Amino acid sequence: MSDNRIRSHPVLPVPQREAVTIYWNKEPVQALRDEVISSALIAAGIHVFGHHHNDGSAQGIYCANGQCAKCTVIANGVPVKACMTKVQAGMMVQSVEGLPALPEATTAPNLSDIQEVEVDVLVIGGGPAGLSAAVELGRLGVRTLIIDDKSELGGKLVLQTHKFFGSVEDSYAGARGNEIGRMLARQALDSECVETWTDATALYVFKDRKVGVLHDGRYRLVTPKIVLNAAGAREKFLRFAGNTLSGIYGAGAFQTLVNRDLVRPTRRLFIVGGGNVGLIAGYHALQAGIEVAGLVEAMPQCGGYRVHADKLRRLGVPIHTSHTVLCANGEESVESVTIARIDENFASIAGTEQTFICDTLLIAVGLNPVDEFTREAEKAGLPVVAAGDADEIAEASSAMFMGRIAGLRIARDLVAGAPDIPASLSAKADILKAHPGCIDEQEFSTLREGVYPVLHCLQEIPCNPCSTVCPTNAIHMKGDPILGNPYYEGSCVGCGKCVAICPGLAITLVDYRKDRAHPTVTVPYELSNHPVQPGSVVTVVDISGHMLDSLEVAAVVTMKENMTQLVRFKAPANIAAHIVNFIVQPQSVSRPLPQPTLPTQTPDDAMVCLCERVTVGEVRALIRKGVRDINQLKAITRIGMGPCGAKTCDSLVRQVFREEGIPPERIVENTSRPVFVEVPFGVFAAGERGSHE
Repeated sequence: MSDNRIRSHPVLPVPQREAVTIYWNKEPVQALRDEVISSALIAAGIHVFGHHHNDGSAQGIYCANGQCAKCTVIANGVPVKACMTKVQAGMMVQSVEGLPALPEATTAPNLSDIQEVEVDVLVIGGGPAGLSAAVELGRLGVRTLIIDDKSELGGKLVLQTHKFFGSVEDSYAGARGNEIGRMLARQALDSECVETWTDATALYVFKDRKVGVLHDGRYRLVTPKIVLNAAGAREKFLRFAGNTLSGIYGAGAFQTLVNRDLVRPTRRLFIVGGGNVGLIAGYHALQAGIEVAGLVEAMPQCGGYRVHADKLRRLGVPIHTSHTVLCANGEESVESVTIARIDENFASIAGTEQTFICDTLLIAVGLNPVDEFTREAEKAGLPVVAAGDADEIAEASSAMFMGRIAGLRIARDLVAGAPDIPASLSAKADILKAHPGCIDEQEFSTLREGVYPVLHCLQEIPCNPCSTVCPTNAIHMKGDPILGNPYYEGSCVGCGKCVAICPGLAITLVDYRKDRAHPTVTVPYELSNHPVQPGSVVTVVDISGHMLDSLEVAAVVTMKENMTQLVRFKAPANIAAHIVNFIVQPQSVSRPLPQPTLPTQTPDDAMVCLCERVTVGEVRALIRKGVRDINQLKAITRIGMGPCGAKTCDSLVRQVFREEGIPPERIVENTSRPVFVEVPFGVFAAGERGSHE
């Protein structure tokens, strides 16, 4: 079997972990203790976990977050989600083929040992919003319980290796996301009033105002005075021909594999979606030594920060705006992807098709709030507050502020004399969740002496670490101290701190002090898997990735505080200020095939329900017959009846209703079912997971 483990990383440490043996369809597979089954299988080169009983299509991972069921396997005789279940030495793992028989219970039901817990506040989700809220609640003496379904607190911050935007003072701007997650977790754990349960999944909010929680395989009931829903968001799926092939999954799943589990799941990928999630995933892929064939975005420009898009272009990744994915191609797994230009009505333009070789297609087309806990708590009459992505999709830096505000808001209901919520918190939260603003024209200094920074950050985004870290206060912000664009005015000493801390890698230094004809240019670099060293010849590029010259690297310095490398080379004075970085990925990676592969299916053949294999055409036909009740669609087609509980297909069904001109107020909502997440019946009957095995 192949070894897809990441053995070195430019930012992340690679810890030594004990190897254990599990068995995949009776064949031995080497895994690492405490990793999840899906990561162990993919590390061994196993990407197909089984085949769907309905149409025989390949099953693998999609979300790697416990939200869907594509990764279901049989572990020691029990169906489990491979992405959420840790390996055990000697574990017998089998693919799900057909309809497997469930094991029979061997113990009598015993409900007497179900533990019940009372707390002031139950926080569902240990990400940036939940942790920030818990810190405030703990500081004010409120008994708080945080539950999170992962083994480590931090939420999606754990998956982020890039440096964060925002302000240094309030949201740790310039620090990497995984570092911020650990800092917030330590702050929460330091409070005597805050208890945390990891590997704990909220199952449902019941009418008696109790919350069922599965914690370390044991069922517990939590009775809170208030619930804070900080459960985050789940990724949206996309309709296109071939969307059921193995090798199609969300950007969050990809980041989980490469940045949390240090598994390289692909050799070459293609990305759909030009928001921050998709752009950042492309950068994370390059950091993990993975080729990125390209990125497609339906809008005329990417919705994410321009510095993220520029970063990819400069490294050699093309971004195809006003394009869409037509189809994924392959027998069982992705072998290539075909894209096409679209018109103002988002219809593909014949003759513009291009096909690119890749083995993975990442879907990064937006997020839906995990808001079911909020809805059910409201139905039960249990006070509930939502924060972070569970309330409003925004950046993690904004989620931290919204979490703090939610914590203070809850404390005011529970603690006499609790402080008012500072107006500054809401103001900063609004700034941090603001959409990218105007883009300035770049102006270059004509100065040919001394040393000074060149600021290639042209878009209004919430970020100010460069001005904060400058020892001579020579970098300033236009207008707003966080949202304004930076500019240089003063005296530079050439320390390089602004270059190293910039989250967008959008600051360089030009130094004329030793040579006015060939100044030294310093650029930031974070891809040690594409090593450069003194004497290497690189192709330097401008802000948009246009080639400027081939130059020899003079020096490479690694900044110990954040592992950013500063790469220096001598450059002709006429291009020195224009240099932003250098290309690392050869053009051959992103070159389309001579002849495109055209879709063999119609758009209505695309799958809208992955669990039950329901197509767009089936849903559309029923809508045209007059069906307006999603429950009726469910009864006829089984859409939404699969193990994911309509988490993926609900938004896609609504898209079809919109296309058919049906207004939302005429649609009867789907009736959700308890529980929200699959759980073995034995957990409820005997109190322990596995007692029925």
